[in-house]
Amino acid sequence: MSALFEPLTLREVTFPNRVWMAPMCQYSADEAGDSVGVAGNWHRTHLVSRAIGGAGLIITEATAVSPEGRISPSDLGIWNDTQADALAAIVAEIESFGTVPGIQLAHAGRKASTAAPWSGGKSLPAEDPRSWETVGPSAVAFGDYATPKEATAEDIAKIVDDFRTAAQRALKAGFRVVEIHGAHGYLLHQFLSPASNTRTDSYGGDFSGRTRLLIEVVDAVREVWPAELPVFVRLSATDWLDEPENAAGVESAERPGGEGTPALEAPSWTSDQTVALAQILTEHGVDLVDTSTGGNVHAKIPVGPGYQVPFARRIQNETTMPAAAVGMITEPKQAEDIVSLGEATAVLLARELLRDPYWPRRAARELGVEMLPAVAPQYERAY
Repeated sequence: MSALFEPLTLREVTFPNRVWMAPMCQYSADEAGDSVGVAGNWHRTHLVSRAIGGAGLIITEATAVSPEGRISPSDLGIWNDTQADALAAIVAEIESFGTVPGIQLAHAGRKASTAAPWSGGKSLPAEDPRSWETVGPSAVAFGDYATPKEATAEDIAKIVDDFRTAAQRALKAGFRVVEIHGAHGYLLHQFLSPASNTRTDSYGGDFSGRTRLLIEVVDAVREVWPAELPVFVRLSATDWLDEPENAAGVESAERPGGEGTPALEAPSWTSDQTVALAQILTEHGVDLVDTSTGGNVHAKIPVGPGYQVPFARRIQNETTMPAAAVGMITEPKQAEDIVSLGEATAVLLARELLRDPYWPRRAARELGVEMLPAVAPQYERAY
């Protein structure tokens, strides 16, 4: 039996296998009129083809909880019923092929109001009618992006409520998993990291203050998300500014304060803080941490096959929280080893599923196992 293709149950949702599709922005929603942020034919084809391809879970791209939470004007949104209804039709198709549908709820914060990557990916000029004022924990820009306004108490309260309302719409649309985006330098990650959060109020300063907004968002989502359905959180395990140079190959880095004592007040977000936060999140009803890295500041990252897996392994080994691994996982045996060795509970593929929507089925063939969801009868002649 392949560990990669063994079903997994979290709460009352059973995933048919451990090969999951990571959220990937498509920057392909309409930008004008009543169709702003609405999923269209591109999204349907993109997502449903991966369900036919056998992914056990498909998580939509970062879906904005408010207009100002979009990364670009062409991002998906779920702040109104029209957007939710369009996603509901896609969710039904995903489920019809035996795949679990999930949605990632997001707010881009200081990295919002940008052009699509193929149009430069930088902040839209203030005079561009498609642009808007961005918000962050502090008036600190990301590189040469526009400087955000520092979020007020009223802004923060609205952000929490926007996540709550978005989760309610996601539930109505039929999603079975909701993932809160706290990674890649977007708003919740910006609050977590001292590199971007210089506040001195109760949402800044020490570890407790910087994690407060994420925990409030988790609690708000859990209030409206059924107890039988899982909540995931995506975290960037490190900003890469304060990790050992070879952190990706180290079982457990030496940490100030002695072995086993998290260094929670480092000048940026670190893997120690992620481990501490992951354990706290278990107490707030989170069921899995989708473990990535980086994106909040410019840093040198030692990219290579499976380079982020050790961060998922730390969460698995040092907390009671299940973790999923991402990042240059491309080969079936590599993915099988990650799960079978307990380095992660599941793997999430991104670019590899862009290259090959049927990667899960190819992996099952290479590993010599039968898999769920079953192949569509129209394709049986090929298996």
